[in-house]
Amino acid sequence: MDIVILAVVIAVVVLGALGGLIVGSRRTKQLPPPPPTAPDITAPPAEPHVGDEAETPREEPRRTVEEVDLPDGSAPVVIEEPPTEAPAIEIPEPTAGRLVRLRTRLSRSQNVLGKGLLTLLSREHLDEDTWEEIEDTLLTSDIGVQPTQELVERLRARVKVLGTRTPAELRGLLREELITLVDPSMDRTVHTENETGGPGIVMVVGVNGTGKTTTTGKLARVLVADGNTVVLGAADTFRAAAADQLETWGERVGAHTVRGPEGGDPASVAFDAVKEGKEMAADVVLIDTAGRLHTKTGLMDELGKVKRVVEKHAPLDEVLLVLDATTGQNGLVQARVFAEVVNITGIVLTKLDGTAKGGIVVAVQRELGVPVKLIGLGEGADDLAPFEPDAFVDALIGE
Repeated sequence: MDIVILAVVIAVVVLGALGGLIVGSRRTKQLPPPPPTAPDITAPPAEPHVGDEAETPREEPRRTVEEVDLPDGSAPVVIEEPPTEAPAIEIPEPTAGRLVRLRTRLSRSQNVLGKGLLTLLSREHLDEDTWEEIEDTLLTSDIGVQPTQELVERLRARVKVLGTRTPAELRGLLREELITLVDPSMDRTVHTENETGGPGIVMVVGVNGTGKTTTTGKLARVLVADGNTVVLGAADTFRAAAADQLETWGERVGAHTVRGPEGGDPASVAFDAVKEGKEMAADVVLIDTAGRLHTKTGLMDELGKVKRVVEKHAPLDEVLLVLDATTGQNGLVQARVFAEVVNITGIVLTKLDGTAKGGIVVAVQRELGVPVKLIGLGEGADDLAPFEPDAFVDALIGE
């Protein structure tokens, strides 16, 4: 019995010891960390400001609603727009003697015609071969077959009579004969005085590419330089920007431009231009016409219509045909076609500087029987000059 009791006591003691070890091991385990405390949050630095915002707000006096003056609504608030400046009006160069000032532009033509002829005529012996060379020089200068034959015959006769041929004598001889060919007796005035007392009416015709619209603008400058007031009619309604181009030319010299919708009726624009020219008491109305059409109507039919419509106001005083001097004989073909439809009264030769040949002046006058009245000698605004036979020939043959 005592043994049983002892065993029980020992078992209890062992169980107690084991229980203490288990509890002690649990106590020695690492306790979970305490929950983190909320960190101190520092406010971010304020965004930088500029101007008044960078200053510390300060107290300012404030007005109540009753103290604020409000509009009564009787008059609308008008915001004035800054006035737009009108383009400066240019003063064109005077036309008197303009061709003399531009004579250097004929240097290429001078080399082909004037200097070439003087060189040939200065040879000691003028045999048949030399005269053939003289004839070829004239033909390559676009003078034309008939005028060339006439000039060669007169030169041969006068050189034979002259005997000695000093450079001065040859130059004087050639000058006289070329002036005779150019025909100084022709009336080269651009007529701008209408018999009815209204403005002079000038119609400008020609194919596209000859510088027709530009020539119309330059002609306006010529007329303004001579003291005339001008109205421009932009009747070339089929070429893109033709009206804008003409209007720009007009603004530069203070000329009013009448235009219509793109693709509109050219005759209507021409009619309105003459009408406004009368109302404004202008001196001259310049009408720029189309050089080609995008419709089935023929160009010449349209030009004939423009002419008829304009003449309901008053007869045309001038019909100027613009020709490109560099096209040579092709320009003469154009001249024939236009002359069949409208009564051409004068020729404007453009691009006569550069590689153009001065003899075209003689050829076109012979072809149409009308004078060259103006020539273009460059791209400058005042490079359109009234044609002066003496100055022209002097420029061709040099000093």
